[in-house]
Amino acid sequence: MHQSIEIDEKIFQDAVKFYGSVFSLPPLASKIYSYLLFDYEKVGITFDEFVEVLAASKSSVSTSISLLLKAQLIVDHNKMDERKRYFFINDEYKKIRFEKIVQKMKDELKLLDDLNNFKKNNDDGYNERIDNYKTLLNKNIQNIQESLNKL
Repeated sequence: MHQSIEIDEKIFQDAVKFYGSVFSLPPLASKIYSYLLFDYEKVGITFDEFVEVLAASKSSVSTSISLLLKAQLIVDHNKMDERKRYFFINDEYKKIRFEKIVQKMKDELKLLDDLNNFKKNNDDGYNERIDNYKTLLNKNIQNIQESLNKL
């Protein structure tokens, strides 16, 4: 079996489980993503290497790669004078991921405001809990946006 990168089997299995859960990935897509995490030198991994190393069918690997590309978790490049595509972790994905999280929190804040404007009674206990939750959301949005600006 030819591998262009060295992996640690336990860390690989932990990564497969973790990223499969976090990104809601099917098992093979999670394995491909996790395998790419070990490509520290950014040499890129070819389609054929995934088929060989992960002992998966070409159609399954193709489907998983397409899913990962569409989700922006990975990117592909062709090297000069080669037809092969090389796959890499999308380094921009961390930023994309947190921008999506911020947007979801902003969407939730708007929904909470809409619900509050619709609500007929003024139950102070409910309003206080919602205000505390909105404060928490706003603080998290601010923290994440400040961190994103540093990337």
